[in-house]
Amino acid sequence: MKQVYAPGCGLMIYQPELAKKVHTFLNSTRGPIQAHHICCKHNPCLEKDTLIINTCSGCDKRFRTLYEGITTITLWEILAESATFPFPDYKGLEMSIQDACPTRSEKRVHRAIRKLLKKMHIQVIEPENTGTKSICCGDSFYGKIPVDHVKEQMKKRARNMPCDHVVVYCISCIKSMYIGGKKPRHILDLLFNMPTTIGTFEPDTWHKELNQYIEAH
Repeated sequence: MKQVYAPGCGLMIYQPELAKKVHTFLNSTRGPIQAHHICCKHNPCLEKDTLIINTCSGCDKRFRTLYEGITTITLWEILAESATFPFPDYKGLEMSIQDACPTRSEKRVHRAIRKLLKKMHIQVIEPENTGTKSICCGDSFYGKIPVDHVKEQMKKRARNMPCDHVVVYCISCIKSMYIGGKKPRHILDLLFNMPTTIGTFEPDTWHKELNQYIEAH
């Protein structure tokens, strides 16, 4: 079975160097693995029986459900079983977690994320609605309701988080938690012991930037 690595549009905009770090690790443990940069909203043009390794929850869902002969696995599931990845030690730091909408029914992803946090000695303080009962960060309302109302949904969800630091594994969730007044920490930043940067966060600007990248890829 052919394997490819799809970092996803959001990550390539956010921190392309992180995508390269992931690709290097995958090549060292499972390689050689080709990078795949065609957006999941376009035909991937891959042969049948290809396994796509994803860091984006939306990519994982769309590649798996929209394209015949394509199977997927998240990077989180691979790293959760890794005996060689150099996990940093956060010494019991308490963080809440925002589960990404496309994974709401994917217990395999929820388990893997939490296993990774345990390996990094991060204590997870779950919000009331989490895992299969998680509530959207607010970003999925974009384009459906006025932007001011979208931001109110983001603030509402952020208020549900018991901790100031919130683990996310979706780039848009970084923006939402920041708008909501929290300190988002993307799981990849945590894994590679890097700070989480906010970058473009206003919904109109962020979605314009994202859509331009999607159209180009």
